[in-house]
Amino acid sequence: MKTQYESSKIVVFESALYRTTSTVIVLNNSVIIVDPNWLPHEIDYIRTFVTSNYPAHKQYILFTHSDYDHIIGYGAFPDATTFASKAFHENPEKSTILQQITEFDNEFYISRPYKVTFPDINIVINEDYQTITIDQTDLIFYLADGHTNDGIFVCIPSLSVWIAGDYLSNIEIPIIEHNYSAYMNTIRKAATIYEKHTDISLLITGHGDLATNRDEIKKRIELDMQYLQNLRLPTDGDEDSDAFKIIKTYSDNPNLIKAHEMNKIKVKAADITDK
Repeated sequence: MKTQYESSKIVVFESALYRTTSTVIVLNNSVIIVDPNWLPHEIDYIRTFVTSNYPAHKQYILFTHSDYDHIIGYGAFPDATTFASKAFHENPEKSTILQQITEFDNEFYISRPYKVTFPDINIVINEDYQTITIDQTDLIFYLADGHTNDGIFVCIPSLSVWIAGDYLSNIEIPIIEHNYSAYMNTIRKAATIYEKHTDISLLITGHGDLATNRDEIKKRIELDMQYLQNLRLPTDGDEDSDAFKIIKTYSDNPNLIKAHEMNKIKVKAADITDK
């Protein structure tokens, strides 16, 4: 499995699918695994890395949100203590998400060596700036709605790291699965987090490349805000329009155009709700 980044405390793995990241954070006597995914051999690689290098460490799993690709590896870590948001914990669509995993595995004839279940959450994140201390290390959480309704950010100031889930990617436009207005608020919150946590210099996003300096983090926040604001502007669909130019700043992948069209539907829904 590809290793995108490695230091003495943080290792970021990258799946062959959608460039999805899984992060391992090493503390004194604990190890935190973020969104272990995708394919069975990739998840086994992460599990083996953890058990071989840190056999006596207490295991935690942090779920940034409930999209099926981010919970798909849960069963490979049966002894781990779990973190997620209250909305994740109370998600009424658990069976639908599990069905998405089943359909994915059936389509590609994938057999997993563990039972696929929706994560049971041990430590529930209820509010912004909720702080959990593990091994004398503070994890500061923020609710992050918009992509889904149950996302979270986590900042670890002592390690200078911000885990952003499926926000602030350099290869994906903002993908609004839940709510446009909530997504705007989350990006505004991201700007506030950036200003508050001046010690953060490493941003780990759910898909694509890390940002390894503050200038790059700021650029991503500003670009996502520009894109979201542009969504409210009338466009004629011309590929020379401002909307398409912004999309190409992320990637030339034509699937982003499809995502953009779905985002416009979410904007219309928000306009109706906000009136």
